[in-house]
Amino acid sequence: MTRLNYLRLLLALCTVGGCATSSGLRGGPQGTTSNAVISGGASPEIQQVGHAEELGAIDLAQPQAFAESLLDLEQLVQQNPTLSRLWREYQAAQSKVRYIDELPDPKLGANFFLSPIETAAGSQRANLTLSQMLPWLPRLDAQAQQACFEATMLGQVYESQRLKIVADLRATWYRIYVLQKQIDTNQANQELLETLIDVANSQVSTGRASQGDVLAGTLEYSKLEEQVVTLRQQLASTKARLNRLIGRDVQTPIAAPQQLDTTLPDMDQALLRSLAWSHQPDIQAAQIRTHATRWGVEVARLKRRPDFTVSASWFAIDNNRPTPNIVDVGQDAWAVGAMMTLPIRGEKYDAMEQEALWKHAASGSSVEEVKQEYDALLVDLWEQARAADETARLYRDTILPEAKRVLEADQEAYANGKVEFDRIVRDFRNVITLELGYHRSLGQIATAMARIWQATGGQVF
Repeated sequence: MTRLNYLRLLLALCTVGGCATSSGLRGGPQGTTSNAVISGGASPEIQQVGHAEELGAIDLAQPQAFAESLLDLEQLVQQNPTLSRLWREYQAAQSKVRYIDELPDPKLGANFFLSPIETAAGSQRANLTLSQMLPWLPRLDAQAQQACFEATMLGQVYESQRLKIVADLRATWYRIYVLQKQIDTNQANQELLETLIDVANSQVSTGRASQGDVLAGTLEYSKLEEQVVTLRQQLASTKARLNRLIGRDVQTPIAAPQQLDTTLPDMDQALLRSLAWSHQPDIQAAQIRTHATRWGVEVARLKRRPDFTVSASWFAIDNNRPTPNIVDVGQDAWAVGAMMTLPIRGEKYDAMEQEALWKHAASGSSVEEVKQEYDALLVDLWEQARAADETARLYRDTILPEAKRVLEADQEAYANGKVEFDRIVRDFRNVITLELGYHRSLGQIATAMARIWQATGGQVF
């Protein structure tokens, strides 16, 4: 085995482990990202492969099939352009891992002398030189480790964005539910209001009420119609946003959900925090970044080590001299050589190492920063969900039934001439406001749970 092949073999053995040789992270990008499994049990790398197959099979320019369920829509988020970009960046980083620890290409050079160099052995007309630069092998290994962790970090960035897009999709889906319920509620109340106007007309015809009651009812009906127009516009915009999230034609029809699952899971803040710290890709990415910067410090430290270059040269000699006794006329010459860099500027390498150390310190601080951010976010989201759940229960079990009973009682009293029509209008407005508030509370519960699902890395359903 030649010396060059021997060095290449040593280099390969040094980097076989990849990220697996680092403390706290095992198995390179695939093994590391599997520690942050997000619903479904597949690592981001495995998910990326499936994503690539989908990209080859889906024509993004064509409207997709009508999807009636939220689960169907979630299967289409891989079409999102942001996810496609992040996936390609992740694959590019993975490709870098495969070459960063390789030796530089050898160099081949040739010289042809227009005026030959005259020697006792003959005229030297040309030479050919082959050289190979040999970097400091531990530095190549450190660079490979750094690139491996950086690629793994991009896998977590992809997974974080996928969770965000799915959570955005769910929140948008729940808003569609709320808007459709508000439209249905207003339309149902328009029918009720028509009945009240008919009663007012009958009261006017008998002289028990004034025409102003009919006008008041008609005005209230027009206000409801105006609200329905605004709600329909908001519904169309929300559906377009949902279609944009899954990367398809914004005109694709979407059926509004008929009901929401608003049951809160049996959890507390401590459990949510534990899930987030173990499975949230942003936290995983911050932790992996610290490993990458730690290897960056090692790379900076090893830049002080010299690089070597070995070479072999061949010199072409003409047989154009008389044959003497002391030299071999016309015999080609050979030479071997070696060079090394001289890292003599210590202040430059000190600055490189300080730069890497500060980056590593900053990445360590970012881990705590991200953890605290998610702690505060989970507290806020959990309290939002609980408050919305209590509010929805109050609307459903107490406030709304009472308001409807008051409206029914006043309707009957108005028919008997015991109350004014203005009171009916007030009762009617109260019922509408409470019904809309009830549906908004349901949407708030579902939206808060979608964000909790995102914050915990997809572990809360």
